[in-house]
Amino acid sequence: MRTTRTTVFAAAALAVTALVPQAAALIPAGTGAAPGTGSAPKAAGVRLGTCGAGQLCLWKKPDFTGARQTHELSSVDIESCVPLPPGSDAQALANRTGRPVTTYQSAECAETAEFETYPGGGTWVPRSPYQVRAFKIWEN
Repeated sequence: MRTTRTTVFAAAALAVTALVPQAAALIPAGTGAAPGTGSAPKAAGVRLGTCGAGQLCLWKKPDFTGARQTHELSSVDIESCVPLPPGSDAQALANRTGRPVTTYQSAECAETAEFETYPGGGTWVPRSPYQVRAFKIWEN
């Protein structure tokens, strides 16, 4: 599936709104927390996982459950394929890096398998449409 970044960003924003309709009202831009609370908000029956500003967080299981991996710009080469450790994958994610992130079904970031790009201002995906095995963080 090959699409332009702009089209993918728009589709991802719509998908997040459809999956977690209250998220836009509950999460101030760039914070990831409900106003007046120190924790992630509860939206559409799914409690959003904890993911700090500037991080890409990946969870082993859907709905932000299971083991969590976190990645930051300081430890990732921009626009380079970052495979997850062998034998691991992710089924939920939060992108709070401030940059677009593409997740890949392929551990080699091959575009012949499924892939999707998510905006970096605070995108929460409780159920990825495929098992994430690698990612790339892009320049703005």
